[in-house]
Amino acid sequence: MAQRQPPVQQAPPAQRLRLRYAKRGPGRFTSHRDFGRALERALRRAEIPMAYSSGFSPHPRISYANAAPTSAASEAEYVELALAEVCDPQKVAAALNDVLPHGFVILDVAEGRPESLGDLLQVSDWRMTLAEARPGVLADAASRLLDRDEYTVERLTKNGMRTFDVRAAVLILRAIDDQTLELRSVHQAPLVRPDDVVTALRQLDARVPAQALLTRLAQGPLVGERIGDPLRESPGMPPE
Repeated sequence: MAQRQPPVQQAPPAQRLRLRYAKRGPGRFTSHRDFGRALERALRRAEIPMAYSSGFSPHPRISYANAAPTSAASEAEYVELALAEVCDPQKVAAALNDVLPHGFVILDVAEGRPESLGDLLQVSDWRMTLAEARPGVLADAASRLLDRDEYTVERLTKNGMRTFDVRAAVLILRAIDDQTLELRSVHQAPLVRPDDVVTALRQLDARVPAQALLTRLAQGPLVGERIGDPLRESPGMPPE
């Protein structure tokens, strides 16, 4: 009987790059898994020299962090690539943008840092557009939520129904106009999503529309009173 061969041991990565990318237009309707498949195809087509995991089924070393929910657009999604060769970050970005599907755009690339990418993504800024809201409704509902010390909602997850304390996650919630809310939320566990905030607002005021167009504008470490660049800044850095 033939003896099973030991798993392949891969060399350590020569370089780690962190990328910020956008989901726009049709890209907002793709799931996190759909984007993962699209990125792996793009990496192959662009001939990026990826580092691979060890074991019997090696796969490219790609790390994702805090992806936006399906149907949400974003200007601030992040992924880390481990490369087998040192590459020019800007050339990697250009090569990927040439082959990524419409709706995905690489916006920035930087060398990896010691801090975990997930640890740097502490807060997010969102724009929530509720096109059918009547004048004054969003501002009133937001004020009522902010007046609470705690406010929970339920959402069905793959692990069953879960309860989320929406109020604990909200740092900023204000009406920009009669149909648009600005939200800054903390990435706590379990993670409160912007649609959970909409659910809470609807429970407080039935006039709040059910459908919201969600766009993540930024995410990263909280640096003073602003969201820092997770490719280049860390939590607790002094404000500029």
